[in-house]
This record gives sequence, C-alpha cells and structure tokens, in this order.
Amino acid sequence: MLIVNASNLKKDYDWLASHIEGDVKLVDMSDDTGLLAIQGPNAQKLMAELTDFDLDSMAYYKSAVASVAGLEILFSRTGYTGEDGFELYIPREDCGPMWEAVQAAGKKYNMQLVGLGARDSLRLEMKMALYGNDIDQTTTPIEAGLSWIVDLEKDFIGKEVIARQKAEKPERRLICLEFEGRAFPRPGYEIVDDDKSLGKITSGTFSPSLQKPIALGYLPLSKVKAGSTVEVIIRDRRHPATVVKPPFYKNASHR
Repeated sequence: MLIVNASNLKKDYDWLASHIEGDVKLVDMSDDTGLLAIQGPNAQKLMAELTDFDLDSMAYYKSAVASVAGLEILFSRTGYTGEDGFELYIPREDCGPMWEAVQAAGKKYNMQLVGLGARDSLRLEMKMALYGNDIDQTTTPIEAGLSWIVDLEKDFIGKEVIARQKAEKPERRLICLEFEGRAFPRPGYEIVDDDKSLGKITSGTFSPSLQKPIALGYLPLSKVKAGSTVEVIIRDRRHPATVVKPPFYKNASHR
C-alpha cells in the first residue's frame, strides 16, 4: 500500500504499472479512501479517546488495524509535521462519521483544523523533503540526506547509481539555511557566493515556530558544513544566510 502525493498520482501509478512483473495486481484505491492526519504533542491522548488499542506499544512508522471510533480501520503512527501523530485510512463511506468523531474528541485538547499550508511550514522546520520542491526525478536520496531510507542490502531499481554515489559522495547536498531580518526566501531564488551561482532555494518560508526566515536548497560539498555562509538573491537584493544543522526546530515530539 502506497500513500502518494496527490498531484503525482497518475505519474506514480503509470511508473508502477510499467514495472509490474509476475503475479502482481495494481489497484488505485484513491477515490474509495480518505486520509485524516492527527498531529501534535497531544495526538496520542486524542487517539486514546477513540480506540482501545495499546498506543504505547506502537513505534514511529508502524501501523495497525483496530477499532477507531467504532470503525475497524488501518491507521499508522506517521505524519509530515515533526510532531507525534497518527494517520487514519478511512473507507469513503465512513469519512463523515470519522471526521465528526475526531472533531468531538479534539475539543478536549483544543484541536485546530488546518490544511496543507500549515503542514508545509511544519515539515520545512523539520527538513522533511517535499516532492516537486526538494526532491524529484533529478535528485537522489543521497543528495537529499535520505540515505537512511535506502537499504543497499536489497535489490531495487537504481541501486547501482545510488550505491556508487554513496561510496564516492555526491557533488551536492540538501542543506538548511537560516536568515536574519525580513528576508522571505522562496523556491527558485538563486544562492550565490560572491559572483558564483551555487544553486537555488527549493523550499522557503518564515518559520512560525522560530520567528525567522528559513529555507532548503542544494549546495556543493564545499559549502554544506554548518556555519558556512552564502547569500540569496531576493528581489534583486542579496540577503546573507547561514548553513545550520537540521532540523531547524529542535523540540518536536515525534517518537
């Protein structure tokens, strides 16, 4: 079961379909399934209002099937915010009742309903890569700092390239930049050192948690060490930025 970026659904489906071999069936369940994410330091407390499942026994990135708000569903301890959280995979016909049950349970914890804009700032504070911005078909997990999700003991498409790049080190890496002042870095803005172009911003925002501008971008290995300084061209002006160790936000509650 894959949960894919909605905007890439057709591309991902077509790629998977092109590699099917043997007794394998590929089914698109998107129109029949809803996903609700409960995220934040109180996520487990809220989930405990909805299920008798032993949540203490569930580690990060694990899943289970259990009764949640009276419905037998699959849920996982995952999310893209950096905080503790759960994602509920709900049959289409049960989405309404589940939505109402979660809202009712959330009142006790002052839960707020938020969308992708809030999620985007939170994932950026944790240096969680967004496909289409920070990673795409031109990048590798090694460059993006995602080597922890690659198991070179197994066989997979692209293994030879990734193994070689991990052994030889990539020419660039995805890094974190912090700014002072009122700079507002956005994707596509150029990163420079004197008159030399180094790369471009892939994600950027004003961090609500840190109250300062932050961004991600790819830099050559000579500039990826924490403390290295560069400049970013924003509206024809150069704004100094400093490479910092990820994540930007250090107090997240994820397990």
